[in-house]
Amino acid sequence: MKRLNRRFRGKNKTTDVLSFPAGDAPGPAMLGDVVVSVPVARRQARQTGWSLEKECFFLLLHGILHLLGHDHERSAKEARAMADLQHKLMNLGYKRGNKRQ
Repeated sequence: MKRLNRRFRGKNKTTDVLSFPAGDAPGPAMLGDVVVSVPVARRQARQTGWSLEKECFFLLLHGILHLLGHDHERSAKEARAMADLQHKLMNLGYKRGNKRQ
């Protein structure tokens, strides 16, 4: 994950999730690829008290939101909007009460 992050984003550190848009693929059938670091997800799951499955789902949602054009690094307002949407989508698949801050 660290190598991917360095190669494609110029950041020499590991990360929890990376998204790679499909580029010129026709239509919405192919958004792109999402890579989740299971070791990082496992550590974050322990920190939040979530299962590894739930943390991976959270990170997958994050990656898909990036593929759909959301970007929390552009502005604080967009970061809040993306986080709110990510939490709403999480609550569709998991019971409320385990919100990650």
